[in-house]
Amino acid sequence: MTDKQLIVLTVNGEEHELLVEPRWTLLDVLRHNVGLTGTHVGCEHGVCGACTILVDGEPVRACLMYAVQAEGCAIRTVEDLGTPEEPNDLQQAFSEHHGLQCGFCTPGFLMLAEGFLAQEPSPTREEIRETVSSNLCRCTGYQTIVDAIEATAAQRCAGTGRKEDAVR
Repeated sequence: MTDKQLIVLTVNGEEHELLVEPRWTLLDVLRHNVGLTGTHVGCEHGVCGACTILVDGEPVRACLMYAVQAEGCAIRTVEDLGTPEEPNDLQQAFSEHHGLQCGFCTPGFLMLAEGFLAQEPSPTREEIRETVSSNLCRCTGYQTIVDAIEATAAQRCAGTGRKEDAVR
């Protein structure tokens, strides 16, 4: 029997005090202990990207990180982006550009894109393509996902009023 450890995780700005086994992944704890099921279980080997979340602003595969490693970090999941009634701009762009079909991979792509755009607000299409190539999608063919991310970048940069921030 494994001894459990008390940890505090900050998820979407809210603290959660949890008793976890050190071997539990962050993915499992988010889904089963915190109750946030938007982070999907895919390959469980870090290959597919369905479980991508942001940890301290960086895209991370939640299936490859132990929950105990995330203590003291700021964790963001897809639930932090928006709601079905009020989606954020990236979610809206995915819908408008048909960047989702079955939807299984969508939360991982959204979090990957959110972290990427925070670091690179005015990416080229090639940079977007390179970034999204790290996640797998069996339905869309990626073009519509690239279109959605590019449109979001352009919209966000236009909101700054800075011409140099437009998509290159």
